[in-house]
Amino acid sequence: MLLVKDIHSYYGMSHILHGVSLELSEGEMVCLLGRNGVGKSTTMKSIMGLVHPTAGSVRFDGQEIAGRPPFEIARLGIGYVPEDRRIFKSLTVHENLLMGIKKGAASAPRGSSWTIERVYDIFPRLGERRANKGGHLSGGEQQMLTVARTLMGNPRLVLVDEPTEGLAPLIVKEVLEMLSTVRKSGVTVLLVEQNFKAAIKVADRFYIMSKGQVVFEGNVDALLAAEDVRKNYLEV
Repeated sequence: MLLVKDIHSYYGMSHILHGVSLELSEGEMVCLLGRNGVGKSTTMKSIMGLVHPTAGSVRFDGQEIAGRPPFEIARLGIGYVPEDRRIFKSLTVHENLLMGIKKGAASAPRGSSWTIERVYDIFPRLGERRANKGGHLSGGEQQMLTVARTLMGNPRLVLVDEPTEGLAPLIVKEVLEMLSTVRKSGVTVLLVEQNFKAAIKVADRFYIMSKGQVVFEGNVDALLAAEDVRKNYLEV
């Protein structure tokens, strides 16, 4: 579904990504792990078109998307959940969800589109709080709302950046369960996470980044066996 090959990205004169490559198959949840500042979020932004790679390739369903503007990439079927959530705090939960509807968006997986009713069915807590202002929600509820609003655009692939950052352990558990629900609904997920213990509970495969490069790729068993890799590149 997604093939990222040897991309290089810059912020001004700063060379952030040094030949990053990764791939996702449909239906997977893949996690990018690594310490702060190694290029995880820049990788997501390079896929989404918020940062334009200066070299390399990003292909979605065989179509080159590197260098395209974010709105075109979104219409092809990729959703983006930013680290800072960016909910509309003065709008209600219901109004926030309506803002996620995209005209001309790609069809949802397996022909099942995301509607307000479906969101409330899968995430009943949002239904209970549909009239609440976004700014009155807890951190976990805001994260749930951000993901649900992204789903309203009917993406086939969702990029989720640091969804558990700053949340209490109990809320982290809820967020991970939510992401598992999203994946089970047929949406492919690329997740950026620092919390190693959280990530291994939900992801199928892992890439570890260091200094703008991928230094490890493997499944849960391979990651658990790679003690030196975890010690050198992760905060565990």
